[in-house]
Amino acid sequence: MEIRKQFPILDTQVYGKPLVYFDNAATTQKPQQVIDALTGYYTSLNSNIHRGAHYLAAQATEEYEQTRIRVQQFINARHRHEIVFTRGTTESINLVAATFGQRFLHEGDEVIVSGMEHHSNIVPWQLACERAGARLRVIPFSDEGVLDIESYKGLFNEHTRIVAVNHVSNTLGTINPVEELTSIAHQHNVPILIDGAQSISHIKVDVQKIGCDFYCFSGHKMYAPMGVGVMYGREELLNELPPYQGGGEMIKDVTFEKTTYNELPFKFEAGTPSVGDVLGLKSAIDFMEEIGVENIHAIESELTEYAFAKMQAIEGIRFFGTAPNKTSVISFLIGEAHPYDVGTLLDKLGIAVRTGHHCTQPIMDRYGIPGTVRASFACYNTKEEVDIFIAALNRIAPMLM
Repeated sequence: MEIRKQFPILDTQVYGKPLVYFDNAATTQKPQQVIDALTGYYTSLNSNIHRGAHYLAAQATEEYEQTRIRVQQFINARHRHEIVFTRGTTESINLVAATFGQRFLHEGDEVIVSGMEHHSNIVPWQLACERAGARLRVIPFSDEGVLDIESYKGLFNEHTRIVAVNHVSNTLGTINPVEELTSIAHQHNVPILIDGAQSISHIKVDVQKIGCDFYCFSGHKMYAPMGVGVMYGREELLNELPPYQGGGEMIKDVTFEKTTYNELPFKFEAGTPSVGDVLGLKSAIDFMEEIGVENIHAIESELTEYAFAKMQAIEGIRFFGTAPNKTSVISFLIGEAHPYDVGTLLDKLGIAVRTGHHCTQPIMDRYGIPGTVRASFACYNTKEEVDIFIAALNRIAPMLM
């Protein structure tokens, strides 16, 4: 398969120049088969699921539940009812933080997070801690962007209730040792949540091998539509958590005196879901597996190494996140230039990058900077695009020094 030809948006012109899209950590572009799956649902299958006896409802329900099985297989969960559909990683983490906090957090308890978390894996836990009178403990990381495992071990005590860490940093690109982090947590009988938003499209994820209790990710970062995400939860824990939202589908019986809740996973899927987006997720998984997740990782690693080697020759460039084990993210600054200025100039040359704090302000505070420029690569990017990017940086760097 010629990967690049599957993405119609990559033929776009920006200010009269071919689009070079290096903002893949924010969202990936969509292959034609995902676009077709989405439009196909609305043109021939549109119906609410689980609650209709007619043909369209039955077919839509079947496709929706088949996607749940595909996700289960893709991440190697034990049971399909451990797969809960959400709107994305943020909602998945909020679901766990709210329900776990309600059930298990009390005054004086502690939640461990890392210093390199996205705000979506900090703020929900802060909210849960505020409600319970608990507090956050933070794992530090080195200048290179590597978690301090010894410090992590020292954070555990009789008050620790859960650990929440990312698999891959969206700013630094660091691939964290989630199996080791999980093993350490379980030695203390503490469950662990993994934010997989930045790992799911780059490396093979096996939740049973990792051993984690929760794993959260978004569809739109893995070539699927926006509006769909997944919260994997270990069956035993999901059964102990209360519902996140009330409404249709998550109930068995409702009276004004008492409501009994539905079985897993429907207890956590209140209301009408984004069915078309879920079906698009199934098509995105098909796309990734047709290429091979390992092949995707190899393509992106080669691009990242190629780009990093060439970028080092640019005068005044500073890199943030140089861990030996990382994915296809390069965060940098040019001299003392504001990242927004760099990003704006690159945009005028047709190159899309992300600028700012990337919803990781604690990382920026750690380095004493306002933000970075972030270039992130996907399997459809090319070395020719990297060369265009390098030429653009060499052109604008003297203007900013």
